[in-house]
Amino acid sequence: MPAPLTLPRIAWGSPTASRRALLVHGLGSSGALMWRLGNALATAGWHATAVDLRGHGDAPRSLDYSVAAYGADLAATQPDDGGPWDAVIGHSLGGAASTVAAAAAPEWTRRLVLIDPAIHVDGHDAAIVRKSQERAFADTRLEVVQEEHPHWHPQDHELKIDAVRRASAWAVEQTSAQNQPWDVRADAARLTVPTHVIGADPAVYSIFTGALAKEVLAANPQITLSVVEGAGHSLHRDRPDESIRQLLEALA
Repeated sequence: MPAPLTLPRIAWGSPTASRRALLVHGLGSSGALMWRLGNALATAGWHATAVDLRGHGDAPRSLDYSVAAYGADLAATQPDDGGPWDAVIGHSLGGAASTVAAAAAPEWTRRLVLIDPAIHVDGHDAAIVRKSQERAFADTRLEVVQEEHPHWHPQDHELKIDAVRRASAWAVEQTSAQNQPWDVRADAARLTVPTHVIGADPAVYSIFTGALAKEVLAANPQITLSVVEGAGHSLHRDRPDESIRQLLEALA
């Protein structure tokens, strides 16, 4: 794997909690935007740590923005007192990078939860992702995010703007450019830890659905799937209560 970078962290819950989770954000986002999940895990008795991925937030910048590089950073990220994570929860790019890390280092985590993960992104979905990022970086006014996502919590509006302003636009652009093809299906097939995917509603928009979801599930019996109805790709912001319910159920 590529040489890892050291990722900055924020955390929720007691550092002495017996269960430790790592939260991994998606493209153009930040660790702080995982706040709703971090807060819920802390309330449930976990210590939850979120990182900024390379090129995002306060994380170091690099020339390598392959999914393999993101995965190498995560595989080198351990709980403060060492040992495995009890769970790693990754959204979109974070889900893909977590899949790569767990496939390469099976002892890294005891369980994976992937939130509408970017397991294979090409064609139509790749164009949607690219245009969405271009739109976000082109206009960082708060009212633009509020208009596009009126149902999000006000803190999600604020943190989305903050994440875009602190991320490297070049890094986000290169993440699409350097991952041709964007495909971690082989890594998903090698996973040996229990893995649950919380998918978005395809009637809204999901990048893990249809033939792809069927293929990934069929290739590895460790992987299961549930769907948050009425939620798009950022389901933990679209329907946070149901997303948290499904997350805690997957971790039970």
